[in-house]
Amino acid sequence: MKVSLFITCLVDTFQSNVGKATVELLERLGCEVSFPTSQVCCGQPAYNSGYAAEAKKAAKNMIQTFEDAEYVVTPSGSCATMFHEYSHMFTGDVQWEERAKRLAEKTYELTQFIVDVLKITDVGARLKGKATYHTSCHMTRLLGVKEAPFTLLSNVKELEVEQLPNSQNCCGFGGTFSVKMMPISEQMVDEKVASVRKTGADYLISADCGCLMNIGGRMERLGESAKVLHIAEVLNSR
Repeated sequence: MKVSLFITCLVDTFQSNVGKATVELLERLGCEVSFPTSQVCCGQPAYNSGYAAEAKKAAKNMIQTFEDAEYVVTPSGSCATMFHEYSHMFTGDVQWEERAKRLAEKTYELTQFIVDVLKITDVGARLKGKATYHTSCHMTRLLGVKEAPFTLLSNVKELEVEQLPNSQNCCGFGGTFSVKMMPISEQMVDEKVASVRKTGADYLISADCGCLMNIGGRMERLGESAKVLHIAEVLNSR
């Protein structure tokens, strides 16, 4: 099965280890992975800030970049959600609307792709310790991916997964929200860190690098001991 990887800005710039784990995992599961070099930002920061025209420029580039892909897979529920938003951005546009819909139909978040397309629930991963999982807002509420991460984590050998208290709460990142509303964002992430602390987990796992960057940064400042991992890293551990 041929997969085109959309790596996202945060992975490309800050967390290349997540990209490496994603590629290794997909290849181990039998996928032929390609990386279209013309990909850029999906346009979400501009779009969420009200710069629709600027976001459309990025969207058009991405539609063209992945037009011939069989499947598009990304280690980010948030960015996958943005691909699904393109058809709304181009509603009524005879040149772009249908092309945007076709891209959305073949775009998947990593765990969603593994469970729903590859039909795999146990990737043969092993990680000893206790973990808790943060559910990102975009991935669960907008993309609708809720069970796939837990299904895969439940089959990681030697890993105990503890329910995160108040897991439905946002971590306070929200892209530009954390910059524009910093005092509120700080209170939200402090609540999230406190919830992680209550579990006594060795690892905090999530499927969105934005959330992990926000929570992980705050945990480091507060001297917390739990290690922050993207779910791709966990599923690629042996």
